[in-house]
Amino acid sequence: MGPTYGKASVATARPAGRPRPHIRPSSRPRRRPPAPASAALAAAALVLSGCGPGSEGAAPDTAAPEAVENCGRQVEVSAPPQRAVSLDQGTTEILLSLGLADRLAGTAKWTDPVMEGLEDEEAKVPRLAENLPSFERVLDAEPDFVAASFASTLGTGGVAEREDFEELGVPTYLSPSDCEGKDNSTGGDGSRDEPLEMDTVYREIRELAALFGVEERGEELVGELQGRVRDAAAEADADGVTLMHWFSDSRSPYMAGCCGAPGIITEAVGAENALDDTADEWPQVSWEAVADRDPDHLVIGDLTREAQTAESAEDKIAFLEDDPVTKEMEAVREERYIVVSGAAMNPSIRTVEGIEQVARALSSDAGPSASASPSS
Repeated sequence: MGPTYGKASVATARPAGRPRPHIRPSSRPRRRPPAPASAALAAAALVLSGCGPGSEGAAPDTAAPEAVENCGRQVEVSAPPQRAVSLDQGTTEILLSLGLADRLAGTAKWTDPVMEGLEDEEAKVPRLAENLPSFERVLDAEPDFVAASFASTLGTGGVAEREDFEELGVPTYLSPSDCEGKDNSTGGDGSRDEPLEMDTVYREIRELAALFGVEERGEELVGELQGRVRDAAAEADADGVTLMHWFSDSRSPYMAGCCGAPGIITEAVGAENALDDTADEWPQVSWEAVADRDPDHLVIGDLTREAQTAESAEDKIAFLEDDPVTKEMEAVREERYIVVSGAAMNPSIRTVEGIEQVARALSSDAGPSASASPSS
């Protein structure tokens, strides 16, 4: 992931008068205002509200497009995939939400339990690995299509390069949220040239739906998600509230920079990211720097994997309340924690879940010390 930063000198004064130590000299990309949803998508949200992934009334289309432009290359399918492998939880949950469990030959890389409501669909699909499977293990599943959320999964250091699959006649798809407006060559989790928007996630849904020949389901899913974002934004009361988003690692924590999925969450609820002056996706910072930023609330990822220290929310909170630096933070003393799934902190349909959970915790009815949990 990103480089480690220590405590640094004060660069600018925050509006509330607290010092803001410099993290990285960068120009924060500006986020475009969200495009209004069409009336057709709003209507689609109502249609989907009573339907699950396997419900009636969403008959799949039979045709697939010849090609989709994806991260600088053409993804071609001659027919809708029947034995797809999804290498990341984000792409897996999109495909399951589109009702495509019967066309999945395997999944991998899980940070959290599957999204609520998809348990039965996910149980139908073999898990090739909890983390990264080997290239050979994926080939054993005889895939006719491979999708991933991250270039680190489908690229150098991951399962394999996209070319390795494509030379065998297996098309690949990479989430546009991890390649468009993002520089992955900087090491770690890369940095953003421009803020990520939910529109990029919506486009991923539409493109996968088109490749699998289920365009109508894709439009319904997008419409439902757009409606949920509007409702959550209307619920939030976060004017002037500062947040910091902690994904993992207690020794040198990965805290969200300005412009990834946590940036979408922060902007949607009307709050501010106390670490918005770095475009790095997940910079590692010192706890002294976190304490100096002194956010009003800490958004905490509740991960079930075991890759770093302090993965679960329980372990994170125990650390915060014991560490001599962090236990003096006002957010810790007042227990202003907002717990979300790790998947919600990655660009995916779960980001909408994160918006809802943070908005609920910051609503005018929740009180100053409210918290939310992934199951709420």
